[in-house]
Amino acid sequence: MNGKMTREDIFELVNENNVKFIRLQFTDIFGVLKNVAITVDQLNKAMDNECMFDGSSIEGFARIEESDMYLRPDLDTFVIFPWRPQVGKVARLICDVYTAEGLPFEGDPRYVLKKAIARATAMGFDQFNVGPECEFFLFLTDSDGNPTTKTHDNAGYFDLGPIDLGENARRDISMALDEMGFEIEASHHEVAPGQHEIDFKYTDALAAADAILTFKLVVKVMAQRHGLHATFMPKPIAGINGSGMHTNISLFKNGGNAFCDTSDSLQLSRDAYHFIGGLTKNISAITALTNPTVNSYKRLVPGYEAPVYVAWSAKNRSPLIRIPASRGCSTRLELRNPDPSCNPYLALAGILAAGLDGIENKIAPPPPVNANIFEMSEAELKKNKVVSLPENLQEAIFAMKKSNLVKNVLGQHVFNKFIEAKLAEWDEYRTQVTKWELDSYLTKY
Repeated sequence: MNGKMTREDIFELVNENNVKFIRLQFTDIFGVLKNVAITVDQLNKAMDNECMFDGSSIEGFARIEESDMYLRPDLDTFVIFPWRPQVGKVARLICDVYTAEGLPFEGDPRYVLKKAIARATAMGFDQFNVGPECEFFLFLTDSDGNPTTKTHDNAGYFDLGPIDLGENARRDISMALDEMGFEIEASHHEVAPGQHEIDFKYTDALAAADAILTFKLVVKVMAQRHGLHATFMPKPIAGINGSGMHTNISLFKNGGNAFCDTSDSLQLSRDAYHFIGGLTKNISAITALTNPTVNSYKRLVPGYEAPVYVAWSAKNRSPLIRIPASRGCSTRLELRNPDPSCNPYLALAGILAAGLDGIENKIAPPPPVNANIFEMSEAELKKNKVVSLPENLQEAIFAMKKSNLVKNVLGQHVFNKFIEAKLAEWDEYRTQVTKWELDSYLTKY
């Protein structure tokens, strides 16, 4: 977000802004943000890649005997947190994780995405651009400050104050993001009460994944300052729309948009069609990455505008893959199933690998489905050869386990650790006895 930063640039900003603490940030394989905090006196050491941490304490990272890990800051990610005290400010640097031998750590999600981008570069593409649309809920807290699922408003799509009581929080979130270098394109109330969306300008995939993590942190911090709890849980309340992270995707080659071809009836290139073909072929295998929690599949059900069916269209919003109307430099695909609980590094790596598989192997997409899929009968879905996404986390993990493409893009370490952890999560979930079951069966049987 900041362009090319040098050590001198960072020290100048630190001195000018009286920065006292630096957070060295990274994520575990589930996309949970971690950090090692240092004082500004240790900044030289950090930028010399000499800051070490215990990798065995991080989910999915390393065994005890392989635990020494080093953080290598990406200088371009330096940013000062605007909500911290004016005296003794706090800044952050996002880091890559390296082994004690000086090699990139195979279990670092950021490294997984970097490898996927390198493959696109080797195929002649200059840049993989991503524009995420992150939805979230703002809930009230109780007298002890614990989150509830009570919404703070009864507003709907694009409503505004005084109905939208989250407008002030959303404004402050947008202002904080702007100070941190985000270019906000849209900010509005979403369909469900208490639900909001803030869209920021597309950028290259690595910067976009960094930005998603930063965005989630800013939203949570600023909501808390308004006495609210922000959650990116995909479906916190039954019976209303869940939160998605629609992901706009484009590839550039030789400085131009590789998805655009003005001679085509839809003005889409062969690369665009083949990318769609790769996505539709591999989508079930990467769904565990784009929708990684048990709760993700409570959102992916018919009736709540969520994309359940594997299809594409340039004519309507019901399919999994939509082609927005903009053309030329803005030609893009919108993948609609990801949700904001995903690890953005792994999700984007999976999406890119799926699309590149289509381009490399010239996979033709199925015919577009231009009718409203939500209104189709089972017979019409079958006639149009429209299949569904995995119905639950277990199905998604089983589809992922069978995919050599996902194994190759994640690497053996992340692939195995992710599957192991998610199967344990599913097993824990399926053995629970829920309130619904007690209400339905306790007195009946």
